[in-house]
Amino acid sequence: MTIRTAQDAKTAAAHYLRWLGFHDVRVAGNRPASGVDLRGPALVAHVDPTTTPTPLREIETLWLNGLNESATAACFSLAGYSHDARTRADELSLPLFVLDLTGTPQAVNDAADDLIRSTG
Repeated sequence: MTIRTAQDAKTAAAHYLRWLGFHDVRVAGNRPASGVDLRGPALVAHVDPTTTPTPLREIETLWLNGLNESATAACFSLAGYSHDARTRADELSLPLFVLDLTGTPQAVNDAADDLIRSTG
């Protein structure tokens, strides 16, 4: 799926999560205040479609949402992650993925690799 819009990025991430085995993943229409763009049973995910690296605050907000809902949390970004966001995600074992413009996700950290292995 070619990514042209923010909605395309959310849809690509949702398809990938469904492929991993997270059924009933729903895509939020407008950006919710919680920062959770995708939601499913025992899953919350954030998709950052901007052209700047995803900042630390979005990683911590997503992690807190996952903790609050006792859900697996995962983050997808088009532009990658700031150094401090990547470091914190590693400390929290939060799976990070990057999406290329064809909509293909790539694992960025060990937590993402672990998520793939545990669902595949």
